[in-house]
Amino acid sequence: MCGISGIIGPKATKLNIRKMTEIMHHRGHDSIQHFQQNGIALGHNRLSIIDLKNASNQPFQRNNNPWVLVYNGEIYNYVELREELMLEGYTFDTQSDTEVLYQAFLFWGEDCLNRLNGMFAFAFWNTQSKELFAARDRFGVKPLYYFQDQDNFIFASEIKAIRQLVDVNLSEERMANYLTFGSYGMLNESFFDSVHQLAGGHLLKLKGHKLQIKRWYNFVTRVKQQLKQNETIDDATAKKEYIKLLQDSINLRFRADVPVGFTLSGGVDSSLLLALVNQREDASEIKAFTFYTGDEGYDELPWVEQMVLKTKTQLEKVLLKSEEVNQRHHQIAKIQDEPYGGIPTIAYAKVFESIARRGIKVVLDGQGMDEAWAGYDYYQNNSNSTIQGQSSVSPFKTNILSESFLAKAEKPNYPQPFEDDLLNKQYRDLFYTKIPRALRFNDRVSMASTTELREPFLDYRLVEFAFSLPKHHKIRGGQGKYLLREILKTYSKDVAFAPKRPLQTPQREWLAEELKSLVENAIANIECSSLANLLNISQLKEEWHKYQHGDQESSFHIWQWISLSKLVENE
Repeated sequence: MCGISGIIGPKATKLNIRKMTEIMHHRGHDSIQHFQQNGIALGHNRLSIIDLKNASNQPFQRNNNPWVLVYNGEIYNYVELREELMLEGYTFDTQSDTEVLYQAFLFWGEDCLNRLNGMFAFAFWNTQSKELFAARDRFGVKPLYYFQDQDNFIFASEIKAIRQLVDVNLSEERMANYLTFGSYGMLNESFFDSVHQLAGGHLLKLKGHKLQIKRWYNFVTRVKQQLKQNETIDDATAKKEYIKLLQDSINLRFRADVPVGFTLSGGVDSSLLLALVNQREDASEIKAFTFYTGDEGYDELPWVEQMVLKTKTQLEKVLLKSEEVNQRHHQIAKIQDEPYGGIPTIAYAKVFESIARRGIKVVLDGQGMDEAWAGYDYYQNNSNSTIQGQSSVSPFKTNILSESFLAKAEKPNYPQPFEDDLLNKQYRDLFYTKIPRALRFNDRVSMASTTELREPFLDYRLVEFAFSLPKHHKIRGGQGKYLLREILKTYSKDVAFAPKRPLQTPQREWLAEELKSLVENAIANIECSSLANLLNISQLKEEWHKYQHGDQESSFHIWQWISLSKLVENE
């Protein structure tokens, strides 16, 4: 896990590339290195995970080959790829996955992408042909942003690094969509005009000023083939195949030359992760971490403790208090660069701080199960909601937007490549809504504590298999993630069939009471910012008044104001 940066054009100076790596110091400081020639500069912040020796530092170049690599992430199957390349006559100077990626690209070219099982964002620069090749993993676990004008092409793991070199404005369209529809942007967008992101499963080529972007991972085609294969699969066979894949995925993600831990909630996903981790020989040495707030109405701690009682796992419980939220929000807002998901994200960030203090650099979590296994309640009704547990009352308050600002909002139109409505909702959440935003939040909070987060349930083999199972394996008897619960039932029946809890923190209550000043400061900031001309401030204050007096069906609109006030403050 690292940070990468690059400049192609007149701005490619040593001073500028150092500005970019310095601002991403939190992403890795075991080694900070640069490559600079006329018209090109590359930077790398290293968090050493595999082969800790200096020979694996980046930017990486071998035997005066014209290709230079900067890479963020992990190739989990690097051992198998290394053996395959050695049979082709390649030799290796290191034990790193970096060198495996480098040699794989030299041998297979862009076709190497389909052989990689991992999370990654990387860029190769050819010093002779002056061309750039960059790619991002299938689901976009690792970030890659870029900016291009008539003179320069600049890319980085985080927006703040690009903003060190160019002035960019907040996108009014993106903000309007956020306030109107809750959208965090489409796959190639950020909240800043002129700053784009390379979408997950896509590659980028640049030569001269010609930029070419194309999809390299075709999830739809692959899944449609598997849908036909799995039409008649029975419960026992499906369970056996999924457990086999899941065990392999977890084993791959334990490959590290540093200590590994994992996070726990009381849900099916992380409980299953706990059960399988407990089967490892080193289970007693692996620490688990969970957060709680001290509010029994929201905390998942009882379910977590119930599972841990049956395992060898050491559990560390991290308490988030309301009085911490204000300061932590200011820190995380700077790290996130864009709006983020509220107090649960703040609690998660504190968990990573605790993990880092224990000297653990690699962390596993349970992201990705709900989308692959149809775990959200709205998968079982006709709702187009993307929010678990949402009532019929809209969480968005469009009456606070001026007419001209509201007119800039355009409802996101997500592709529907399948004939089945359930599959289309799952596809939307995997590639456009739930997973992209969760991965962004999680990447930033884990890297803020210089720790690497790995998601074994987002192994593409697992996602494709679960996604392509018939509906009755996912939903049965009004229960989502049915077959997954049947697997977990072996370890804990109570947890396996516990209802999904949409809220994990008392955010609604805290914002109205303990964190009242945070909200009021946000409103004051908005009044003094460029947003004031885009909003109806009197209507905003009226909504805040109603919220304080009991209209608390949802707190999402309140958090939107807090997020945007910080964004315009940092503009």
